[in-house]
Formats: sequence, C-alpha cells, structure tokens
Amino acid sequence: MSSTDTSADKYAAVREDIVKVFPKEDYDDGSFAPVVLRLAWHASGTYDKNKKDGGSDGATMRFKAEAEDGANAGLEVARQVLEPIKAKHAWITYADLWTLAGCVAIEHMGGPHIEWTGGRKDKNSEADCPPIGRLPDGALGKDHVLDVFVSRLGFTVQETVALIGAHTVGRCHADRSGFDGPWTETPTRFSNQFYKQLLHNTWVEKKWDGPRQFVDEDGDLMMLPTDMALLEEPFRPYVELYAKDKQKFFDDFAAAFLKLIELGVQKRGKL
Repeated sequence: MSSTDTSADKYAAVREDIVKVFPKEDYDDGSFAPVVLRLAWHASGTYDKNKKDGGSDGATMRFKAEAEDGANAGLEVARQVLEPIKAKHAWITYADLWTLAGCVAIEHMGGPHIEWTGGRKDKNSEADCPPIGRLPDGALGKDHVLDVFVSRLGFTVQETVALIGAHTVGRCHADRSGFDGPWTETPTRFSNQFYKQLLHNTWVEKKWDGPRQFVDEDGDLMMLPTDMALLEEPFRPYVELYAKDKQKFFDDFAAAFLKLIELGVQKRGKL
C-alpha cells in the first residue's frame, strides 16, 4: 500500500482477501464463512450495557481466558483462518478484522450488506477479558434469551429475533458446543430459512446422550432450546414476520448486527 491509498481502498483490499479464504471443501459444508460470522458475533456479544464493558473493541478473545470459554469452542478455526490476512495487512487491528470478516461473510453467503466502520483498537492484557458466561447458552429458554439480549445487551425483542436468525447458516458440533447438526438445509446460504423451518417443521426432543436439543422428523436438522423459545411470546410474531418477508429480515438483521458489533465502540464516521 502506498501512502496515497485511502482508508476505503485499504479496507477494500482486506475484504478481497477475506473472501478468498472462505472456500474450504473439506471443512463442514465447504466454507469457513459461517464460523467467521460466529467469531464476529461472539467477539461482540460479551458487552454489558450496565457495566459498559466487553464487546468487540479490544479483540480480547486473543487471550486464554476468553478463548477457552466453552461458548467459544471451535472459534480458533476462524481466528487461524484470518491470521494470514492480519499478517499481510499488519495495520488493521484484530478487533476490526474479526468484525469486518463477519460482515463480509454475511454478504458472501447472500445476506445483506452491513455498513461496517473501522477504528476499533486491540487491548493487550488478559485482564481486559470480560467475565466468562456472558454469551447466550443454547440449552436455556425464554427468560435467558430476554436476560441476555434485552436486559444486558440492550436489544429490543424484534432485534433479538433478527439476530438469532443468523442460525440460518452454520451448524453445531458435538465436540465443541455439545449440540450437533445444522439448523437449515442450506447452511452456507444466508436466508430466512431458519424462521420457515422453525415454524413449519415438527420438532421433537432428540434421544441421545448429548444436551437437550430438538430435531425434525427426519433427524437431519436441529434446533436449540433457545431457538424453540422463539415460538413463544413475545418473540413469535417476529418469527412469523421474517418467515414471510425475507427482505424485512435482511433489513432488520443488517441494522441489528451493525448495532451488535458497535456495542461499546466509540462512534466514527463511515468509511
């Protein structure tokens, strides 16, 4: 990069390199994009609006305490995939790289464009890690979802339903979270299938030695207890809305995800 390159040009080059690392035929469903999206989500979802700490600023998952949080199991894959990009573009912070990569992953999978803004800084001490246990626990129910998303993170009920719609991509792994299987038949395509299948499939508790989860009649797809909670009030009307209107989901998800990755980050002008 020459000294005349603008910030926008520099970030565009990073975006191009991020897209190049996604295809991986022998990983999960052929793409690293879902796990990179999960990295951005988990790096941001530790924010506490009451204590004004946590969140994507700092990229504290680089440190052992947060990296080894059980809720972050498997995310070393995403961090390692992005490491060569950090080495090539040494000027970008991990905090910016991880959140930008999550946004690029969403768009790469056919989802909405997120109006991402750079400027996050990296923290340099394990003491800066947020307390363990702030990320959502998929084994719990409605009260837990409301406590995490509304009471601590500061989202509305509708924003909460939109954000959980990220489960339209990716899958769970028994050797990571304990849960197992994909949420949808198209785990690398960002769509509103999560809501459609949540509403229209028949879900039964899976009979196995693992944690409580639900499977469809064929046993091919799964839902977490926190997903099933969305069929209850006050969430269900928004599940029904997004199942019917993909564009509305995309618009609301883009706004809610931007809010998520900005929690605790000083506002800057768009690049």
